[in-house]
Amino acid sequence: MENAQAHVIFMGRVQGVNFRAFTARVAESLGLEGWVKNLWDGSVEAVFEGQKELVEEAIKRCRTGPSIARVDDTKIEWRPYSGAFGGFSIRY
Repeated sequence: MENAQAHVIFMGRVQGVNFRAFTARVAESLGLEGWVKNLWDGSVEAVFEGQKELVEEAIKRCRTGPSIARVDDTKIEWRPYSGAFGGFSIRY
């Protein structure tokens, strides 16, 4: 299976709704590495790395998000796998 990295921006009601914790749980449950953090404009930025099919599944699940969240748009930039992360973290 092919490994890949996705740099993703989630836009909508994604701050103050446990979106980062939800994203971390999704990534960890799929065995992905990377990070997630809030951005100044109210969006959430995430990097997912691992098997491409699992990265795609994480993005799909995060588009739904926790019940209180609302994802209006998602920007995805695919990048080469780096192997640079030791797990998945929430950045502040």
